[in-house]
Amino acid sequence: PGTDLRWSRLHGNQWEDPRSVASGGNWFVNWADFPSVEPISESLWAAHWLVKRPGGTFAYDVAISISKDAGSTWTEAVIPHQDDTPTEHGFVSLFPWQDKIGALWLDGRNMQPSDDGHGHGGMTLRAVALAGDLAKHRKTEVDDLVCDCCQTDVAIGASGPIAVYRNRTEEEVRDIYVTRLLDGEWLPGVAVADDDWTIAGCPVNGPAVDAAMDDVVVAWFTAANGDSKVRLARSSDSGASFGAALDIAVDRPVGRVDVALLADGSALVSWLESASNGTGDIRVRRATHQGVLGPTLTVANTDAGRLSGFPQMVVTGEKVVFAWTDVADGVTSVQTTTAEVEGLISN
Repeated sequence: PGTDLRWSRLHGNQWEDPRSVASGGNWFVNWADFPSVEPISESLWAAHWLVKRPGGTFAYDVAISISKDAGSTWTEAVIPHQDDTPTEHGFVSLFPWQDKIGALWLDGRNMQPSDDGHGHGGMTLRAVALAGDLAKHRKTEVDDLVCDCCQTDVAIGASGPIAVYRNRTEEEVRDIYVTRLLDGEWLPGVAVADDDWTIAGCPVNGPAVDAAMDDVVVAWFTAANGDSKVRLARSSDSGASFGAALDIAVDRPVGRVDVALLADGSALVSWLESASNGTGDIRVRRATHQGVLGPTLTVANTDAGRLSGFPQMVVTGEKVVFAWTDVADGVTSVQTTTAEVEGLISN
């Protein structure tokens, strides 16, 4: 059977009927490396998904398509990397790049085959700018050694794109790093915080970033020293430097974080937490600009395993929209709920 990538738009409290971006019978479908639909401007949208290729279980390419009419029609997909290696390419972030579409992804072209299918060697972080006709401009390697399968994220600050990812050192320290695109060049990545999480394998738990002009917040999961935490760090200079990290959750967090800035400068952090009955609670907590933490609130209950995926959160006007994968008797469905920003601030 084929696979569809669909999108829907929220009007008031009602979702439109879903529309299709593309479909295919050879897609790579994975619980953690999921597709996206990203409005670049009011009319220009971009979407990505993953397509299998011969060479192994984890040999797949990134496919990117654009719409110039706000999702009504979509172009034929292009592959942004074109290295033609049977390796992993995924964990994509799409974002505005001046008058172009930016794409950032994990790229396994330097990895060698292994018995488990994932390959061994250095996973790289790469980026490209795509014009409106999907012609490629300024392909570049951003980092030559990163964690193998943690999500990336990008936000647009006052000075341009700010990307976050889980780095990997030769000593297997896998902390969260940030890089910025300045004057057309990606700066060397630097640690957002020195958790010193040493782990000889990928935790499949990427960071999230949001920005409003010079104000930038990054949320992430770590289990350094065996202590599971969701953490938050803030920058007031468009990501050039970050203050001391705050511990947002220390009570059974699984991770799978998201973060959003509110109009008053405070940050909302969401994550998945193990519930006492073996399921998972989607939780949210507010941190003011001064670092004062609000109460931990429960958004919904879902499965704690892979089927529940990675919950998402976005602020739109005076509301916060939460979306997640619900699991009932092994059957999955996309669920959403909204909360008033004022109610979250007053808690």
